[in-house]
Amino acid sequence: MTKAAFIYDVALSQHVLREDHPLRPSRLQYTYELLDAYGAFGDATSRLIPPQMPDEEALLSFHTKDYISAVRSLSRGQVIVNPATYNFSEYGDNPPFGGMYEASLLPVGASLMAAELAASGEVDIAFNISGGLHHAGPNYASGFCVFNDVVIAIKSLLQKGLRVAYVDIDAHHGDGVQNAFYDTDRVLTISFHEWGRFLFPGTGNVADTGTGAGKGYAVNIPLFPFTTDEVYLQAFYDVVPPLVTSFKPDIVVTQLGCDTHYSDPLTHLYLTTAGYTEVIEELKKLAPRWLALGGGGYDMSVVARSWTLAYGIMIGREWADDIPEQYQQQYGLKKLRDKGILPPEDEKVEQARQFAQYNVEQIKELVFPAHGL
Repeated sequence: MTKAAFIYDVALSQHVLREDHPLRPSRLQYTYELLDAYGAFGDATSRLIPPQMPDEEALLSFHTKDYISAVRSLSRGQVIVNPATYNFSEYGDNPPFGGMYEASLLPVGASLMAAELAASGEVDIAFNISGGLHHAGPNYASGFCVFNDVVIAIKSLLQKGLRVAYVDIDAHHGDGVQNAFYDTDRVLTISFHEWGRFLFPGTGNVADTGTGAGKGYAVNIPLFPFTTDEVYLQAFYDVVPPLVTSFKPDIVVTQLGCDTHYSDPLTHLYLTTAGYTEVIEELKKLAPRWLALGGGGYDMSVVARSWTLAYGIMIGREWADDIPEQYQQQYGLKKLRDKGILPPEDEKVEQARQFAQYNVEQIKELVFPAHGL
């Protein structure tokens, strides 16, 4: 019997980065409420656990002391540093806001708690939807991410002597995580993302495969706009199961951004909830223990539906397609899964297919030999 933990508290979803900012933390509350409407937390196999604030020492495992101090000062409205030094700007991706330090610290605590629960064997799977903030660097904010909970959680797992495979399916390249472990063979990082020529952060080329001891342990599959379920899944099956199986991780950490969806307003891929859930099902098969984190997703209804479906797979439950009545009345959502999707033009699909196939072949040449494949 699989045991799972869902790490959540309403405190994770109350802040506002900026009124017109595309990242709306309230999406976390919508997801929790939808899962609760389905009765996701009603038995011993699925525990709902509130996060705890970590101490500053946890942040210092990755972030610099100067940066942490700057975030704290900007959070309090004390402009004693130049925000631009740390990549903050009022009208950019990373606006300073009141309470920013605490709002950014709590997801780190949630990911560390989830990591401990999964690593200890107390649960088989721990899911922190507030995590997955994979862009932040040691001394700068980036891509809506202030503190990099992913790196901090993985470092906590490495301290326990565990071998970690990290799989990132967000539409944006997981640059902050890749950079943190680019020179080590103790962490295998795999990122599927829209090609940087079309989407932030512009990194994650197929030739970026690590350095030194980490050569062959960073894996990137850039994807062309209008990549469909079929194209994505073929590339995923060709790359992820053989590499993860060969690597033999003690724990799999995943960033489960759902901004790959065809209706996401910031990206250009063309996945549906069917494609997304098939990836989740495969990740479950590959993970001896599983630390699952959230990530991108800027269509509120898609986020709630996708992560609800994902958690259902984690705990072995299939939700009815009709959204529970009370939730329907409150938010207007009627169906859990996508229906009646118009496919992209054949020419666009073929272009995406050829690009994905080429990159898979490159990975087989550049990375597979390092893993005996």
